[in-house]
Amino acid sequence: METATAYVTQADSQDHTLIVVFLRGGADGLNMVVPVEDDAYYRARPTLGISKNKAIPLDDVFGLNPQLGSLHRLYKEGSLAIVHQAGCEDDSRSHFKAQDTMEQGGTAASGWLGRYLRYAPKLKTGPLSAIALGKTRPTCLWGAPSSITMESLDTFDIGNPPPTFLPELAKLYSMEKNDLGIAGADAIIAMEKISGLREQDYRPAHGATYPSGNFGDRFRQVAQLVKARVGLEAVSIDLDGWDSHFAASALMNPLMKQLGDGLAAFQKDLGSDMDNVTVAVMTEFGRRVYQNVSFGTDHGRGSVMFMLGNDIQGGRVLHKWNGLETENLEGPGDLAVVYNYRDVLAPVLQRHGGIESMDVVFPEFQTTPLSLYG
Repeated sequence: METATAYVTQADSQDHTLIVVFLRGGADGLNMVVPVEDDAYYRARPTLGISKNKAIPLDDVFGLNPQLGSLHRLYKEGSLAIVHQAGCEDDSRSHFKAQDTMEQGGTAASGWLGRYLRYAPKLKTGPLSAIALGKTRPTCLWGAPSSITMESLDTFDIGNPPPTFLPELAKLYSMEKNDLGIAGADAIIAMEKISGLREQDYRPAHGATYPSGNFGDRFRQVAQLVKARVGLEAVSIDLDGWDSHFAASALMNPLMKQLGDGLAAFQKDLGSDMDNVTVAVMTEFGRRVYQNVSFGTDHGRGSVMFMLGNDIQGGRVLHKWNGLETENLEGPGDLAVVYNYRDVLAPVLQRHGGIESMDVVFPEFQTTPLSLYG
């Protein structure tokens, strides 16, 4: 068995990092990336619709919600692509079922991101190769060869043990020539590395300012990990609270502000390190086209995905827009899913993970990778 030291040294490098942001609750893509030229949109949302003169122009069809205004710089620079009418095949409109479908990527008991980490030939496995920043490990990371769940770098520790505790524990784990020994050694290495990072006074570079709150804090910590070259290959971050049945504008505006400002600060902070990072933002489903009597929207189907990376061919909204007239809607009045989320993720996994056959990541689904790269 490799020693713990050899194991982590192998992973220490500037590997590619894929960050998956899940907007839990069903984010309203129609009010995030707004079809400003579609009269049916404004008829369906007489009070919730984002007016054309407030939206930030993106192309001849869509405008960006001003609460996401920080993303416009990334869009103009060409590192942000937006995929409209995105989602999954599940039409239950159930948060739990749709989230499970997307995170598992099929009927397998493991998660799509876990399978990517296990089978991608370009990736290495190390104690800090995969991190979920939150209270629980998300389904997408099930089956990963190694992953850690933590609320923050500051809380990932075991208190104040005596100086000899970790070395003695490492010695015990080294005697176990099995998965327990490897996992234990990984945990010790991770704690030592994160302890070293906590002792540093991290200051974002290039004048970047992260928004206050958990979301901004977590992206700031990811930036610190990326710059520290700890072998980080996958990160999962949730942004909860998008279930906008009531008073949608009051609920969504602060969430969009956090999302846009957090992503923009992260990209600015990383500078050239962003060359080795891709951020994928997704949600389980969108919202019904028509606003409800509570000035909100009910569960729908298609939404948006944001794909951020220096090698992505951005500055465009990928769509097949036919308008929001009744005859173009699905079911009780929903935006149809045109782009399956697997097809959006597939080119990233191929390019940066070396996955040749997407069957190992997305079994039982024939992927048609979207053209994200020039």
